[in-house]
Amino acid sequence: MSVPKRLVVGLSGASGMPYALDLLKTLRRIPGLETHLVMTQGAKRVLLEEVDTHPEAVEALANVVYRSSDLGAAVASGSFRTLGMVVVPCSATTLAKVAYGLADNLLTRAAYVTLKERRPLVLVPRETPLPLPSLEAMVKAAQAGAVILPPAHPDRRPFGLHHPAHSGFVWPGLSPGPALEGGGGARARLAQEEGCVHQPDEDAVDGKGHEAIAADKA
Repeated sequence: MSVPKRLVVGLSGASGMPYALDLLKTLRRIPGLETHLVMTQGAKRVLLEEVDTHPEAVEALANVVYRSSDLGAAVASGSFRTLGMVVVPCSATTLAKVAYGLADNLLTRAAYVTLKERRPLVLVPRETPLPLPSLEAMVKAAQAGAVILPPAHPDRRPFGLHHPAHSGFVWPGLSPGPALEGGGGARARLAQEEGCVHQPDEDAVDGKGHEAIAADKA
C-alpha cells in the first residue's frame, strides 16, 4: 500500500524563519502533497520579531494546521501515515527534547512518532556557535535516526542570517537531500519538479531586511 503524500512540518522558536517560509512555499508547488503544520508558541513570537510575519500568514501556506498543545491530533499517532517530518528551524530546546524522547507538545510528539515509526526526520538547527550540550543532542538525535541538516548557502557568510529577499538561496532539504518519500532511511528526492531548488517568491516574506535574532524560545 502506498504511503499518503503527507509531510509534517514543525516550526520551533529559533532564528531561521526565512528557511521555514521558503520550505512551505516550495512544498505548495508539489502536486498532491499535503503539508501538516505545527508551530510552537516560541515560533509564533520569532516569526513576528524576525520576519514581521503573522502566524496566520504562515498557516495559510499549509493544508492542515494543528495547535502545539493538541497532543490528541492526528500527527501524534503512528497510525497516521506520513512521508516524514521536517523541523525548521529547530531550536536547541526542541533538538534536546527530540534527542531524548521528551514529547511534551505536539511538535516533539510528532517527531517522536516519526522516529519510532522509522520515518525520515530532518532537523534544521541554525544557531551558531554550538555549545557542547547541543552537539551531544545532535549526536543522540542522529543515532536515533534523525538527519541533522544545518541550512547552508554557497554565498552566505558563516555568521548572521540574511533575509532571503537579499539573494536567492537553495533549500537544502529537498533536492537532493534526505529521503522524505517512502519510508525507512533510504535517500531519495522528495520531488524533482521545478521549485525544489529555486529563488524565493517575493511574497514569501514582507521584504523588510530584518536581521536574525539570537532566539531560542522552544
